[in-house]
Amino acid sequence: MSRRFRFLAAALTALSLVAGSVPAVAQSQGQDKDKQQMKSDKSEKKAKKRAHRSGKKMLGDKIRGKGEQKLEDRGKFSATADVENGKVRGVKVRHKDRGDVKVTKYKTDKDMSNASLMVEPGVYPAQTVVTLWIGYSYWDDYYGEEVIYWFPVDMVVDADYGAVWYYDDPLYYG
Repeated sequence: MSRRFRFLAAALTALSLVAGSVPAVAQSQGQDKDKQQMKSDKSEKKAKKRAHRSGKKMLGDKIRGKGEQKLEDRGKFSATADVENGKVRGVKVRHKDRGDVKVTKYKTDKDMSNASLMVEPGVYPAQTVVTLWIGYSYWDDYYGEEVIYWFPVDMVVDADYGAVWYYDDPLYYG
């Protein structure tokens, strides 16, 4: 009798484990699909286009001037750099209808304005000197992209004061 009892107890235990795990597996698979759907919705919402500009090239010889120097006009947006003693104090952007536009200050160790010279993150050729770059950005709602003007840190007066780290991952920003 004890052999039958042990066999019956083992069979019931195995059956209960299998029966209990099936709904949990089905539920977790459904949740995974929901999470993946939510993640893809977020990635569609968060993906931004960016227009990287070389502020150093755009400013050129105007860096020797003083006061506001025009960088470029883009639709209804006009970007100017405030120059003092051969260095950039900041970038101002004005919209023709709305006035001043919010400008965000970034810093990075990659030259974002020159995509042809970019290397993998953390991998630098033997004789490459890592330079800090300062970027001033604004959101251009007409073209639907973030425009960023990049300057080497030695061209900027207040260096990286108030700048946030820039990550090239378009899903990082919300």
